[in-house]
Amino acid sequence: MAGILAWFWNERFWLPHNVTWADLQSTEEATFPQAEDLYLACPLAFCIFMIRLLFERFIAKPCALGLKVQANGPQKAQPNAILEKVFTAITKHPDEKRLEGLSKQLDWDVRSIQRWFRQRRNQEKPSTLTKFCESMWRFTFYLYIFTYGVRFLKKTPWLWNTRQCWNGYPNQPLTPDIHYYYLVELSFYWSLMFSQFVDVRRKDFVIMFTHHVVTVILITFSYITNLTRVGTLTLCLHDMADIVLEAAKMANYRKCQKLSDLLFLSFAIVFIVSRLGIYPLWILNTTLFELYEALGNYPAWWVLNMMLALLQVLHCFWSYLIIKAAYKAISKGKVAKDDRSDIESSSDDEDTGSRSKMPHSTATANGTGGASGTNGYLTGGACSEEH
Repeated sequence: MAGILAWFWNERFWLPHNVTWADLQSTEEATFPQAEDLYLACPLAFCIFMIRLLFERFIAKPCALGLKVQANGPQKAQPNAILEKVFTAITKHPDEKRLEGLSKQLDWDVRSIQRWFRQRRNQEKPSTLTKFCESMWRFTFYLYIFTYGVRFLKKTPWLWNTRQCWNGYPNQPLTPDIHYYYLVELSFYWSLMFSQFVDVRRKDFVIMFTHHVVTVILITFSYITNLTRVGTLTLCLHDMADIVLEAAKMANYRKCQKLSDLLFLSFAIVFIVSRLGIYPLWILNTTLFELYEALGNYPAWWVLNMMLALLQVLHCFWSYLIIKAAYKAISKGKVAKDDRSDIESSSDDEDTGSRSKMPHSTATANGTGGASGTNGYLTGGACSEEH
C-alpha cells in the first residue's frame, strides 16, 4: 500500500520541477494546504444538505406560500390495478401494441389509456412549490458564497493581475479566507453530486453530474497542489451566473412572466460573457500560458488544463441551448422553454406529441409543466406555454 501511495503521489507528476511535497508542508511560520484538510468536506457536505432541508422547510416554503406559489401537486391518475401493474413492473411508456391489448382488456379507448399513463408519469413529478424551494436554496447559497468570494478577492493582487497566481510558487501560504472558501465550495459540490439523485430529475442529469465530478476533482487537485489562487478565481466566476438563473426560475415558478423573461435574458448575457468570454481569456489564458511561463511543463499541468478545457466544452454546449432559448424569446415575444434542463425527464416531449394528436385530452392533462426552468437553464415562459 505504501508503494502504491508513493507511486500515486509522485512529485514529478503532480508538482513543477524543483518543487517537492516537503516544500508544501506547513511550518510554524506559514500554513500550506494539506490533503487531510479535505477530509472535512464529507461531513460538511452532509451538514450543508441538512441545512438545505431545514431552509427549504422553515424559510423557503413559507416564503413560497406567502407568494402564492402553486402548492398542489400534479393531478392524480384514476386508480386502476391493471394499469398500475403495467406502469410499475413493465413500462411507463407502453407501445401501440400494448395499448391496444390494454384497451381490449379494460374496455377503454386507447386515448384514455394514453392519458392515464401521462397523468401517472406526471404524478411522480415534484410540485411547483418543491421546485421553488430548491431554487430559493440555491439562490441563497450562490448569493452568499459569491459575495464572500468577491469580498476577499478584491483585496488580493491576483484578482487584478493573474500572473500573481504563480509568483512565489510554491511559497504561497494558505489564508483562512481561502481555506474556508475552498472547503465550503467543495462540500457544496459534494452535496450536489449526491442530492442530484433525489432532486428534480432533469434532462441534462448526466451532463450536470459530469460537471459536478469535474468540479470536485479540480477543487481537490488545485487545493492539494497549492494552486488555490487560480482556483478561487474560477469558483467565483462560475457562481456569478447561477445567482441570476435561480432568481429567474423563482420568478417563473411564481408566474411573474415579465420578470422571469427579463431575468432569463440577463442570465443568458451573464452566462455567455462569463463562460465564453472571461473564462477562456482570463482563466484558461493564465493556466495555459502564464503558468507554463512561470513554472514550466509538467504532467499535472496537462491534467489541469484538460479538466478546465472539459468545463469549457460544457460551457459551449449550454451556451448553445441558452442562445436557442433566447432566440425563441425574441422571435416569439416571450421566453419559451429552455432546452437545458429542469424539464423532468419523464417524457415531456412524448406528452407534447400526444397532446397534438389528441386535442380533447389536453384539458385532462395536469398542468405541472408550467414550472420548467433549468438546473439549470431556465424556461421563463413555460407557465403560459404549457397551460
